[in-house]
Amino acid sequence: METSPVPAPHGPAEQFVAGRRAAAAALAAAGSLQRTVPRARDGRPLFPRGFAGSISHTDRLAIAAVVPGAEAVGVDIESAVITPRMAAFLLREQERRLLLAPIGPYTARDLFAAKEAAFKAMNGIDTLEEFLFWQIDLKQSDGALIATYRGESVPLWTRAEADLSFAVAIRR
Repeated sequence: METSPVPAPHGPAEQFVAGRRAAAAALAAAGSLQRTVPRARDGRPLFPRGFAGSISHTDRLAIAAVVPGAEAVGVDIESAVITPRMAAFLLREQERRLLLAPIGPYTARDLFAAKEAAFKAMNGIDTLEEFLFWQIDLKQSDGALIATYRGESVPLWTRAEADLSFAVAIRR
């Protein structure tokens, strides 16, 4: 995993370049000789064969994760404030009740990032057809966060800082 700051004026072009810079560094760290990550027609990054990867950014920071040999990777970094109204829409009642603080260890922003990362990791599964990230179920199992949709599951790892939430999902 590698990060890259987004330079001023922090717009979409700068975010794109910072994301590709982070992806090139992550590919190098993973042992890939190819360091460029072009765009697919739908806008998704096209990582080299054998190196599953994902890119995410805020207006100030880009991050990329690469896992050699994985089927898919999803990464998300969030700086957005998730209001209670947004949480009620994005998170199922059981997720809010069991996973959100003070009962659970997560903030709404953490769980939003987790669903986005899981969506990216699961999006290429043919049997799932089209789906929306908020339809993913999040549960804890033996202390680990697991994302599930229509019988497919991926483990999630999350981390929170003062103003950022980060999540990664790896589908093997």
